[in-house]
Amino acid sequence: MAVLINFKICDNSKDCNGLAACPTGAFDWDEEKQTLVIHDDLCVNCAKCECCSVDAIKVTHSDEEYERVKKEIEDDPRTLNDLFIDRFGAAPIQEEYSTTEENIDTVLHSSRPFMLELYSEDTIECLLKSIPIREILQKFDSEATFRKIEVTSDKLLDRYGVKELPALVFIRDNKVLGSVEGYFTDENNRELYNKIHELTTK
Repeated sequence: MAVLINFKICDNSKDCNGLAACPTGAFDWDEEKQTLVIHDDLCVNCAKCECCSVDAIKVTHSDEEYERVKKEIEDDPRTLNDLFIDRFGAAPIQEEYSTTEENIDTVLHSSRPFMLELYSEDTIECLLKSIPIREILQKFDSEATFRKIEVTSDKLLDRYGVKELPALVFIRDNKVLGSVEGYFTDENNRELYNKIHELTTK
């Protein structure tokens, strides 16, 4: 058995979730080399390190699986740049996309169409499987203003009638067109885009 890290999409940080999750010290940070390291002799195959938010850590259970995962990593075309774009269901990367419950009314006074994302830390999913915000905006209105709010109370949920996070709320001419709730990945993006179309073309 062995643990493999896909450094193509791993930010190689000593704040990696895998470090805190590992019960044996098999997952470690090398201060001298400034990199994550795996001590296979300490690994008990618990797979707790697979909590990685970008799915960059894989625990293999056989030589065959090791070779398969190793090849998948070698063939993976993604890079770290794929992480640093704003995606649905995740905390904002660009600071200007972030706002608060207290400031939302100020932003809403714009005459432009508006797309608001409500999320919480509990609903954040794998970033690399999430749909980039710019793609969703194209399906609504490329001129729309976009903001994200981390929900810390029921105030906004009640205001927009949202029952499930993450959620996208669509507003045009100061009128709430409706919301799309729940997490969508690149694999089921067509379902999300259809829902947006139904909401915004009524």
